[in-house]
Amino acid sequence: MDKLLWKLLGNGAIVVLFLMWFTEASFLGSLAAAVVLTLIAYVLGDRIILKNTNNMVATVSDAVLAAVYLYAVAVYAGWSLSFGELITIVAVLGLFEYFFHFYLMRDAAFTPDTEKIEPIE
Repeated sequence: MDKLLWKLLGNGAIVVLFLMWFTEASFLGSLAAAVVLTLIAYVLGDRIILKNTNNMVATVSDAVLAAVYLYAVAVYAGWSLSFGELITIVAVLGLFEYFFHFYLMRDAAFTPDTEKIEPIE
């Protein structure tokens, strides 16, 4: 649970800050977008993709997810988020996620399962 909290704080700070800076998003609107993005990214990117692949694949998938999600939210909410602004947010999120995954991988629950090889007798 503490890992999800750290992800919420990191992603939340980045997304809220940049959405409020780049768009007309309110604090509550950008906070809601950040929380939903974080929950989806935690389940898909951290619990499934990172556990079954590696840091780079999980980071790229988190970045793609963030780009698609933030673009969709901006269109739906009527926020003026340009392509360059979107890429800036995604790049900063990707950097955070890359280092956050190292923190997660210290826990066996986030590393790939490996089978023990029994010696031949």
